[in-house]
Amino acid sequence: MPQNYDEYARRIRGYAQFAEVNEYARVVEGGVEYPLFRLTTPGDRWLVITSGFHGEEPAGPLTLCHYFPDIVAYARERGVGLRVYPCINPSGFVDGTRYNRGGEKPNNDFMRYEVAPGEWKGELTRDEPFLRWALYEGGPKETRAVRSDIARYPAPAAALDIHQDNYLPDPATYAYTFGDKAAYRPFMKAASAHAQVIRNEKVDEVNRTDPDGLIEYHDGSVTDYFTRLGVPYATALETTTRTPLEACHAINLIWIRGFIDLAARGSGST
Repeated sequence: MPQNYDEYARRIRGYAQFAEVNEYARVVEGGVEYPLFRLTTPGDRWLVITSGFHGEEPAGPLTLCHYFPDIVAYARERGVGLRVYPCINPSGFVDGTRYNRGGEKPNNDFMRYEVAPGEWKGELTRDEPFLRWALYEGGPKETRAVRSDIARYPAPAAALDIHQDNYLPDPATYAYTFGDKAAYRPFMKAASAHAQVIRNEKVDEVNRTDPDGLIEYHDGSVTDYFTRLGVPYATALETTTRTPLEACHAINLIWIRGFIDLAARGSGST
């Protein structure tokens, strides 16, 4: 679903009363220049929220835009600082397309794995051994911009990346998670009131959910990157694009509040 990024940017800038609003970069797609935003609020421990890597997945950027004051209030009550990157792929957001206007894929290019001397790959099969990992210096301009900004800061206490699944045919939710799965089960239970949880089913040609609707997959994404940095709680949340927007908002907010709580109780740098 195409969106109006000028209006989106206006609303984000309007949150200067709640957070420090920065343009961490600008990108040009199809001759149009788009600002990329980071919203920061202070705290004792930190949560990083990213969203909008894929343009046809609008629910995450819209949740962060519509409910940002409520999210800030919840975080402040718990002493949690926020670094929020609300819409990473603005041209895709405007066009309603998965990739940016140039056809680049701004999602899985944070890092690469060396699986044999001189042999690098972006995704690992289950339990595949590797020699080392490294930040990937290539990839789309949007990925390079947000990766560079994220890498400026110490690892947070928790990291949440908000996505949608544009392939499954029904209203549903599941998540790619790292860390203690017990921490995530209450969020998925609460989310089940708003959409079906995909349990013990394949979601693509590679991944199958467990009984809790969770998947662990090292795919070179921002979530994978935070995990390799030692962040104890890192998740990529999925709702399907067939899920009504209000249900997506409810599920996204369950996980956002949950991750604020995890950051508040966990360990992390400032």
